[in-house]
Amino acid sequence: MAAEDEDFLYLFKPSGVPVFVPRKGVGPSMQTALEALCPSQRQPQDGSSWPSGFELGIAHRLDGWTSGLLIAARSLAALAQARQLFSARRLTKHYLFVTDRQVAWVEHLVAHPLAHDRRRKSRMVWKRGRSTPHRGRWYEASTRLRLAEQRAGSLSLWRASMASGVMHQIRVHAAAAGLPLLGDRLYGGSVDPSPIGRFYLHHSSIDGWPGPGMPTLPIPEFWP
Repeated sequence: MAAEDEDFLYLFKPSGVPVFVPRKGVGPSMQTALEALCPSQRQPQDGSSWPSGFELGIAHRLDGWTSGLLIAARSLAALAQARQLFSARRLTKHYLFVTDRQVAWVEHLVAHPLAHDRRRKSRMVWKRGRSTPHRGRWYEASTRLRLAEQRAGSLSLWRASMASGVMHQIRVHAAAAGLPLLGDRLYGGSVDPSPIGRFYLHHSSIDGWPGPGMPTLPIPEFWP
């Protein structure tokens, strides 16, 4: 656990660990780790059970390979507050990612609407024009990208900030801007130099959060 306050727990999610128990029930997850660390989270402080999809009060999700800040509510009232803040886009979430691509600018706002790929359920597409193939509705989304650090060789560290939270938003917007995440083969990134085959995305902090215990989490030490 990274920090806590009266209403929320702030957890560090490692890269490669899913948030919730996998469908087959095999392997580690943040849900099982939290239950072992805080058995009291099995039930909310002010109610009988957590709503489906928010087991143990976990208030949001991160992709499997994404590391960083994960928040769990202690009560149904705190969970409802968190869900309202996320859905109303009143929070600014900050991420860091690594890419091996170069662009001519150091800051850029990407505001392409996103939708599900027409043929692949696990993939999102950005709106290139009226005839862009997609499935379902378009979701409005914007991501601000800013260079944080130029690293050895062609590698660079970037900050990504967003108030919206569409599936794969940073991954798609970064790729659309010419900065696909290192290792993110789904969206055109280069092959991960490690033998694991991950991409490098880290949720570091949230602005506008009501709890006093909100931490800022550093990127994992193993990052290139």
